Amino acid sequence: MKEYRICMPLSVEEYQIGQLYMISKHSHEQSERGEGVEVVQNQPYLDPEHGQGQFTEKRVYLNNKLPSWARAVVPKIFYVTEKAWNYYPYTITEYTCSFLPKFSIHIETKYEDNKGSNGKIFGGEPREEETEVCFVDIAYDEIPERHYKESEDLRYFKSEKTNRGVLKEGWIESQEPIMCSYKLVTVKFEVWGLQTRVEQFVHKVIRDVLLLGHKQAFAWVDEWIDMTTEEVREYERATQEATNLKIGTFPPAISINDTPLPSSAHGPSSAPTTPLTTEPPDFLAVPKDRPRKKSAPETLTLPDPARRNSGFRLPSIFSWNSPPQPE
Repeated sequence: MKEYRICMPLSVEEYQIGQLYMISKHSHEQSERGEGVEVVQNQPYLDPEHGQGQFTEKRVYLNNKLPSWARAVVPKIFYVTEKAWNYYPYTITEYTCSFLPKFSIHIETKYEDNKGSNGKIFGGEPREEETEVCFVDIAYDEIPERHYKESEDLRYFKSEKTNRGVLKEGWIESQEPIMCSYKLVTVKFEVWGLQTRVEQFVHKVIRDVLLLGHKQAFAWVDEWIDMTTEEVREYERATQEATNLKIGTFPPAISINDTPLPSSAHGPSSAPTTPLTTEPPDFLAVPKDRPRKKSAPETLTLPDPARRNSGFRLPSIFSWNSPPQPE
């Protein structure tokens, strides 16, 4: 379990629109035929404790991202199921995989208008183990080179519509407005001999995804800042259908309606707050010279005697997400 705190030069009210726009656009950009994020359900959900919210279910297809030896033993259609309950500014997202029943990711998210200073946002009850707190800087933390785009480099980006940016070193201390995305992430991989190594690796990649998603939310601010809730929901609907077609699900499996799900439709409360990502193209520009903090390793070698020299590359979905620092 780790707690991530990601500050952005936005207000919590503004980010309610920005979050929906960023997730939809990112998922569409990172999807291709046979790979990517398919939306299965997206509909209102009523919870007795948290009130009106939105429930989404997605399938993240990964088969082509696996090494050839892994594709030989997993089902031809291999995907991770994402279920999310969004009661903004509180959300919960869960990831499971039927092929790996002992693997799961649970993300609880809360948003507040502050600089990441609330140490008890998830309650002060003692936990079985101490929770490590990781601060993520969307401007100066390093992202994998393959994800870099000059237009999304917040050290040089300035918003024309909001007049916010460029984000200089130490920007968190002087920025107004400012908000923080608090994410409590639990990774479980209950396989003896591999549990600790895999869980630590997944956390590092999750940090990369979180960094990228929140960075893009601000880099795209001029595209969504003037949208109403109705407009961003229509954009979300159209983009999801286009993404399903792009992946190759015919007909699209997406189901969007205005009838709230009953509270008996079990599950926690929330919706995806950061995008899942598959491997992007390699033609992205090289970052500028400025030194940045180091992030996660790209591969994890598992102790398989028959494959002792083989590196297992975890799909970037496990990387949301998912944006990560020295140990």
